[in-house]
Amino acid sequence: MDTWTSGGRRERAEGERGSATVWTVAFMALLTTVAMVIAYVGMARVARHRAQSAADLSALEAARLALEGPDHACGAAAVLAVENGAVLDRCSIRDSIAEVEVSVPLALPGTSVRRVASRARAGPVAPATGGLESPITEPANEEPVDAEPPDESPQTKSP
Repeated sequence: MDTWTSGGRRERAEGERGSATVWTVAFMALLTTVAMVIAYVGMARVARHRAQSAADLSALEAARLALEGPDHACGAAAVLAVENGAVLDRCSIRDSIAEVEVSVPLALPGTSVRRVASRARAGPVAPATGGLESPITEPANEEPVDAEPPDESPQTKSP
């Protein structure tokens, strides 16, 4: 409890001495915890993006080589996944469409290593259906247009 002296100064009771230090330490612990949570979430997002990129690239590689056989295509996809820091967990090719699943390790400080998985599909582009016209059109046969129109101003004759 605070007491006032005859000079108008405030004095604290002995039990409150150093309480600002305790509050400062508690606030610093809270800030450290929030910073660690933000860092962990950031690390997890980076791992997810790495897994998705590796899956996309591996699926494209497998689809590109699908006609050479599923073993060759999936082998090339596995090599590409490893080059991107991932492991190819599953690869299948049906009707020239490649489906892959890859995973990347996520090692957060203070926890065990976990795997972040991602899937992707790739294959040939299907032709447009529904009677839609192609965006590329043939040029029309037209007469060439002169760059400068003829001068149609009246000409004046000098005597």
